[in-house]
Amino acid sequence: MICSIVPPYMLRRIAAQNEPALRAVARAAKESLLHIKDLQAIRATPVPAAPPSARQAKPGPPKRTVFDADGSETLPGRVVRKEGAPPVGDAAADEAYDALGGTHRLYADIFGRDSIDDAGLALDATVHYGKLYDNAFWDGSQMVFGDGDGQIFQRFTKSVSVIGHELAHGVTQYTANLAYRNQAGALNESMSDVFGVLVEQYLKKETAAQATWLIGEGLFTDQVQGEALRSMKAPGTAYDDDVLGKDPQPDSMDTYVRTSADNGGVHINSGIPNRAFYVVASELGGNAWEAPGQIWYGTLTSGALPVACTFGKFAKTTVATAEELFGAGSAEHDAVLKAWETVKVKV
Repeated sequence: MICSIVPPYMLRRIAAQNEPALRAVARAAKESLLHIKDLQAIRATPVPAAPPSARQAKPGPPKRTVFDADGSETLPGRVVRKEGAPPVGDAAADEAYDALGGTHRLYADIFGRDSIDDAGLALDATVHYGKLYDNAFWDGSQMVFGDGDGQIFQRFTKSVSVIGHELAHGVTQYTANLAYRNQAGALNESMSDVFGVLVEQYLKKETAAQATWLIGEGLFTDQVQGEALRSMKAPGTAYDDDVLGKDPQPDSMDTYVRTSADNGGVHINSGIPNRAFYVVASELGGNAWEAPGQIWYGTLTSGALPVACTFGKFAKTTVATAEELFGAGSAEHDAVLKAWETVKVKV
């Protein structure tokens, strides 16, 4: 499944602009919308998790390759940096390389996972994709980054959380394989936001209290009134801009958005489980990649999540995972219960 970082509702807002100064931006947004729609129509074949025999006793080193599409839409492009090679002086290529390594490190160090598939999958990324391309996406086998339009978006490698987010779609693909529609799709997006911020926090050694909890911080140019694509701490507050409109994410089931757009609101309603994870991390304090991350990762890899998982089923499974890892009545178990109560998801 093609999973992109910029929500279609945001691209539609940009595409609808008709001011002369925004014509190039509007055209770029339209092209990005059509491109993602075409890619999703192809649909990547689901990839099963690696068999136990393919897994190593402990995670191996990363195997990174960064390609340059040189403004084309041909993948993967020409090789510009391979594992162990020095920086090449291209900001996008070097940012992609570093963030691929940081993502590999989080999964290896904290979760004992050997790359995205838990069997040493090579991490490939293509930069400089398309002309003024307003998106980044996971295509089922590799990462792809556009350079942005220069008016609304800057290059998509600027945000570590974006790279961590997209690679996490691969982890979900190889584990729970959550459907990319309705609540399961929102959970798919939320899992990527969770592990995207964990990659960023782990690299920066930020505690839950120190972190911004923003997804895509630094992507917007200074012409945009906004901090990021999404806020996990306060869904619905990431931006409020004349062109983009106001961040539409709900922060609880009280404002759940029922829509057929965006595959049933996968980028919108992800705000609800996002906030739940933030509440757990905030309640427990310290490093979010420790107990909160272990609970969410344990849930994702438990085998208990159906492909068409609902928020309620996911919540119950996180509670069960917290009990299994830390015990009933533990601070971790109680924090998970409080989180789902906060966002009005029944457990």
